[in-house]
Amino acid sequence: MIRIERGDAPLIVSIPHAGTDIPPQIAQQLISAERGRFDADYHVERLYAFAGALGATIVRTETSRTVIDVNRDPSGKSLYPGQATTGLCPVETFDGEPLYRAGAEPDAAEIGFRRATWFDPYHATLAEEIARLRARHPRVVLYDAHSIRSRVPRMFEGELPMFNIGTNGGQSCAPELADAVARICRASGASHVVDGRFKGGWITRHYGCPGDGVHAIQMELAMRGYCDEGLTVDWPPHWDEARAEPCREVLRHILAAAVDFAER
Repeated sequence: MIRIERGDAPLIVSIPHAGTDIPPQIAQQLISAERGRFDADYHVERLYAFAGALGATIVRTETSRTVIDVNRDPSGKSLYPGQATTGLCPVETFDGEPLYRAGAEPDAAEIGFRRATWFDPYHATLAEEIARLRARHPRVVLYDAHSIRSRVPRMFEGELPMFNIGTNGGQSCAPELADAVARICRASGASHVVDGRFKGGWITRHYGCPGDGVHAIQMELAMRGYCDEGLTVDWPPHWDEARAEPCREVLRHILAAAVDFAER
């Protein structure tokens, strides 16, 4: 199911990976539904709940990325050639563990069904909201909100910076927007990087077209910014309000700067 909270500011917050819903017919094909939900961007919708007060439009799906990943190239082409990643309909976790029982992996027909049922509606919604806001504003910002565990050895070495800004190598948004976001992250004192391991997924790359007034930017947060994600904690990680508030304050400044950039 897609959730939409419409606002009139020139800002869309896309939340493609916080969903955990897995239909029963798919869950029974998995080794376990728990494993199928392991790599969700837990609590991101709660972290950005303030965005509506800024006039932002929030678009999110409640469907798990294990069903279909709405932030992957629908052709199946890898966004990070040569690096470990997961596909349109993932068959393994970030850690390389198999998701499906042997022989139960989705075939081409099943992938096509999932795309029509969940992927295409999410992108139709994003396209409609971009068009709606572009009709009112000379430019809009599409902010793609993500989070991930701080340490995933199969995908990157060491500990991930707290704030990972993705602009597809400067192609998906104006330098002024990327610089404004980076300055706020730097001022927070937390670690950050621009176009590091995460340069932006399909959403950022597909919709970001500065020449047409659509500036897309991805934020991949390390989960330690708002919850306890240590190896000894139960999973999914629990929301930690005291830890989350400083992180959320930085994000408030970032989204406010995005609106200011679009309105100038």
